[in-house]
Amino acid sequence: MNEPQPSSRFLVPPVYFLVALLLMGFFHRVAPWAQVLEAPYRYGGVVLMALALGLILWAALLFRRAGTNIRPYLPSTALVLDGPYRFTRNPMYLGMAGTLLGAAVFLGSLTPLIVIPAFMALIAERFIVPEEAKLEAAFGRGYVDYKARVRRWL
Repeated sequence: MNEPQPSSRFLVPPVYFLVALLLMGFFHRVAPWAQVLEAPYRYGGVVLMALALGLILWAALLFRRAGTNIRPYLPSTALVLDGPYRFTRNPMYLGMAGTLLGAAVFLGSLTPLIVIPAFMALIAERFIVPEEAKLEAAFGRGYVDYKARVRRWL
């Protein structure tokens, strides 16, 4: 298997997530389009962000307990199927998208929302599809059966 280039080790999902958050803030400030939510309704975004971050932490804890790598460029040593993995194959990425949704609600304007589908498409192309291929190669029929049972996002 090819080793990742040293520079690709820095382009990990949290970096894409942070860039997406910055873009959302930029769009909100420069071209808010329409302010659709005002206080106190905007604060529901904080609740969404907290729930989404909880999902990420729960999934990461399960990886740690299973003794497998969380970094996408390292090989997986265990197939995690418990907890949120019963409902989504990618709870960490889903949590990132949920956090972005919470941030968009908190900002209250429409333009930050355009970042979320772009983030999800980029994460799917750049990380999820290659990860799925590696998991299928590593775990064979077990992963194929899991993939048939559980959706990629929700």
